[in-house]
Order: sequence, then structure tokens, then C-alpha cells
Amino acid sequence: MTKTFTLMRARQRDRRHLLRGAVAAAGAAVLTGCDRLSNNPSFVETLKSAQNLSHAAGRIVAPKAAMAQEFSQSDVPPSFRGNGTLDPADADYKALQRGGFADYKLTVSGLVETPGEYTLEQLRALPSRTQITRHDCVEGWSCIGKWKGVPLGLLLDAARPKAEAKFVVFRCFDSMDGPSLDGRDSRYYESIDLDEAHHAQTILAYDLNDKALPVINGAPLRCRVERQLGYKQAKYVKAIELVASFADIRGGKGGYWEDEGYEWYGGI
Repeated sequence: MTKTFTLMRARQRDRRHLLRGAVAAAGAAVLTGCDRLSNNPSFVETLKSAQNLSHAAGRIVAPKAAMAQEFSQSDVPPSFRGNGTLDPADADYKALQRGGFADYKLTVSGLVETPGEYTLEQLRALPSRTQITRHDCVEGWSCIGKWKGVPLGLLLDAARPKAEAKFVVFRCFDSMDGPSLDGRDSRYYESIDLDEAHHAQTILAYDLNDKALPVINGAPLRCRVERQLGYKQAKYVKAIELVASFADIRGGKGGYWEDEGYEWYGGI
């Protein structure tokens, strides 16, 4: 493991300790965020912000068909900011990266009638959607990008979810805490409900700004859930699993950062 990677993971662990303390100090069980949290007085106010809407309240404010704002080509900057993991060190990811992701396969499993497996070439051959949207991070920064990918709903329709399926869980390649000596899984994961998964703007993106998705932005495939905050936009997606509940998955809160105290519904 490189010195840079070690220092990056140490900073992430320090931020999680800070986060836990801030939640306790604020007396709140609600928190939204991204990969980093600013260590300044505005942080506590962020904990109390309107971004911490409950899932139910979010559905009232943003009904099922509501669309996130889309922009024009002239609004797209030359590059899209990278954040969080920028280059996964996991051996299986590195092997795929060296081969230009030619051997990549996305699996769709769980509570479905027809499990599926897709190569990157097969995903690119499916009907696609292109959208220019703004990525919003609770740290206070935003960036507009042009995304192209396959609508997640298409893959779910092909998989035929069972009646008891309620959530889509994204399993990712990147281990957030580095290799674990005790076997603890720290790979990034996220989840959304089936309504959000079938939303027109929820896509599995393989292109960014008319080029193949760069590694720093989640290559070869990342999810775009345009009506929610940055930490919901899972990068380096390895597999999709449909479940009835995420209570028994890792910390039981529905995502890597949610297990650390973030709100599950990160609506904008």
C-alpha cells in the first residue's frame, strides 16, 4: 500500500470520528454529506439544514415524476471534479483497469426472477440517456457534467423484481479503509428505493462529457441519482442487488456513509 493511500484512509477515519462527535453534540440523528466534511462552524448548521429531509417529506417535496434541473452544453466545464476514492487499490479492480475494463461484468441479482450479467459493451449497446446535470455536495461545492448511460429501470425491468423487492443496493469495488486484516468489508455501497431506481434521470453512466468515464469519476460505471446528494452517486459499481430490507447489510443503514451517521435519503 502506498504512503499516499495510507494517509488518505487515515484522514477518512479521522473525519468519521469527527462526524460522530458532531452528531452527538448537535443532538441529532440526521446528517447528510459527501466524502469530506469541512471542519468549520458552518458544519453544525449543515447538520440542521433542510437537506436533512426525511424520506417521507422528500416524497412530498419531490414527487415520483419530479425532474432534477438539466443544463445546456455551454454550462459544462472542461473537467468534472473528482472526490472520494480517486483510484481504487483493490486487486480485482486493478486487474480490470489494466485490461481497459474489457473483462468487466455487472451482475444484477437478489430478489429478481431473472438475474442478469452485462459486459460494458452490452451496456453500451442498450438504449441510453444523456443528461447534463449538477452534482451537489453538502460540503458546499457543485459541478455540472454531461452524463450518458443506461437507464437503471431498463435493467430492473429485464430482471423482473419480485413482489417483496423494495430497495436496490449498489455494491462497489473500492474499499474505503484499505485491506482489512480481520476480513471486515469496507467496500463502498449505497441503496435507493425502487421509485428512485425507475426515475427517468437515474442512470448507470459509462460516459462523462462525451468521453469514457475517467477512473477518478468512477470508471467503468457509476450511478447517477440526480435528485439526491453526491454520496448517493455510487462509483465503481460492481453489482446490483435487489432486497426487501437493508437492515442486515453491514451497519443496517443502507450505505457506507449512512452506517457512519448520514441520512439515508439525501434529497436535494
